Amino acid sequence: MERLIEHINSKFIVLDYRIQRKNLAFVTLKANQAVDALTCLRDTEGYHHLVMISAVDYIGNDIFQLTYLLHNYRNHTDIAIRVEIDRDSPKMESIHHLWATAQVYQRELKEMYGIDFPGSPRVDEPMLLEGWQDMPPMRKEFNTKAYADETFFPREGRQTFDPKTIMEEKLYPSETEVKNEIKQRVRANRGE
Repeated sequence: MERLIEHINSKFIVLDYRIQRKNLAFVTLKANQAVDALTCLRDTEGYHHLVMISAVDYIGNDIFQLTYLLHNYRNHTDIAIRVEIDRDSPKMESIHHLWATAQVYQRELKEMYGIDFPGSPRVDEPMLLEGWQDMPPMRKEFNTKAYADETFFPREGRQTFDPKTIMEEKLYPSETEVKNEIKQRVRANRGE
């Protein structure tokens, strides 16, 4: 992986990298270098399989981080190219001309995060959210609970539990309950 990182660094400006394990590395580049780097990895380094494209919303930093994960079947290694794009006007160059399957990932990212990939086939068509009029639901400012409360009526039998309370009651009983349980076992063993 070190040789591959050096090769990428000789052609592009590597902002950051991390070798996760011997067969997986993450490389961060400027967004305007991503398509060229992905093309280079596919054509000269044997990374012919686009495993996925994913996004993370870093709302506090006003960016989306896109990750392009590629696989090399010859040496069974993966490399992830990461780029950061502005979240106020999220736009990224399409890679559907490199991998036809990229259009599916790009379409999903447009629908769920609002990230545009101009020129990508069918990128503006609904994929899962047919008729959706609200903001993209994977953006951090989307309030899932408020949306559910406004959209779905309460149903009988539906309950909401506080996870902390459930943990305390079910998984970590209070000392008093534990002591009482121990006393009951001791009495039962004595035959009382």
